[in-house]
Amino acid sequence: MECLLGIKCNDFVIVAADMTRAQSIMVMKTDENKLHKLSNKLVMAISGEQGDTTQFAEYIAKNIQLYKMHNGYELGPKAASSFTRRNLAEALRSRSPYHVNMLLAGFDDQDGPQLFFVDYLASMASVKYSTHGYGGFFSTSIMDRYYSPNLTENEAYDIIKKCVREVHQRLIINLPNFKVQVVDKEGIKDLPTITAKALANE
Repeated sequence: MECLLGIKCNDFVIVAADMTRAQSIMVMKTDENKLHKLSNKLVMAISGEQGDTTQFAEYIAKNIQLYKMHNGYELGPKAASSFTRRNLAEALRSRSPYHVNMLLAGFDDQDGPQLFFVDYLASMASVKYSTHGYGGFFSTSIMDRYYSPNLTENEAYDIIKKCVREVHQRLIINLPNFKVQVVDKEGIKDLPTITAKALANE
């Protein structure tokens, strides 16, 4: 019942996550931040069980920082996603698996922007665009229709807005707000939050 969106272009990666936190049939809050900064050029968009998402995201972030302290440089997106996948796989084979789904977005100085799809079964894939959650049923076709690796930041943001608008119209679950971030060679940057009210006024 959550929604994560991600698009990788030639110069950047853009990710968005809904900001709704629900428990059973109740909405607890609509300003939850599901985008976690792992390093200066790496963001994890995560959804799933409330306790698992917070604990797992913090665990990965702290270990990536520990690696930087030991070695003097940060893990790249590919290495960080492999580390994340391995920890998920090990937990899956224990008595306390993590019920989390993720999009890992980062910028590598050699390989450029990268986007990785990781699910709760510890499968991982490098993708051009991807989604998690019920909102993905409506968003994937929009991304497929409008995607180009040469998109500008504004054009990619508009595609994310198209996806959110469709989620608002089609999905029975209320996901009014989406937080959006861009990762490029300069680092991580917040874009304006997409809200149902803002979309209605356009």
